[in-house]
Amino acid sequence: MAAGPAATYWTPGTHILWRYRANGGERYHIARPVTVVRDDADLLAVWLAPGTECVKPVLADGTPVHLEPLESRYTKPRTVQRDRWFGTGVLKLAQPGRPWSVWLFWEPGWRFKNWYVNLEEPLVRWAGGVDSEDHFLDITVQPDRSWHWRDEDEFAQAQRDGLMDAATAEQVRAAGREAVEVIRAWGPPFGDGWPRWRPDPSWTVPSLPEDWDRTPARVSS
Repeated sequence: MAAGPAATYWTPGTHILWRYRANGGERYHIARPVTVVRDDADLLAVWLAPGTECVKPVLADGTPVHLEPLESRYTKPRTVQRDRWFGTGVLKLAQPGRPWSVWLFWEPGWRFKNWYVNLEEPLVRWAGGVDSEDHFLDITVQPDRSWHWRDEDEFAQAQRDGLMDAATAEQVRAAGREAVEVIRAWGPPFGDGWPRWRPDPSWTVPSLPEDWDRTPARVSS
């Protein structure tokens, strides 16, 4: 993957990795090669293109995670597998230091579908990309600015299974409430016109490197 010095921002068109650590562990179980759209002191924006080869978690027997009953979803052994990002692409927006990122989804033909607020640890930058840990609870925001919580059942189950303690859970709830205030005020990035954005047609689809799970030297948060 293309990489820049620690003190610089990535230029548009650069390929980096957007990764998540497994909850309760140090191994990476999600890795998505993305193309940098914008990177500066206020925002990191990246494009996950259709057809991109990614890494995702599955149960040890190959069962997709979402097909496993909630009661055993987080306790059964897991592994990872390579797969393709099918369907339309995703634009991901992250403001430095914020405990969430905002994703934009479109229907075929570039009809804007919705925003998705992914509550997570603030992204940590390294030479080859950014890392985080997902916090289960999410928020969906519709084009009419209405919103609702997502995955509250998974958030509760993760706590029951010991993947998140009470103090962390309260921090996640507080982050969610803060995100809701931004939504209600229609603050950045919601009011910034991103649904009208389109990828550069000259961009190529990034490839997944063999060492996608390498342990990086931390750069900054």
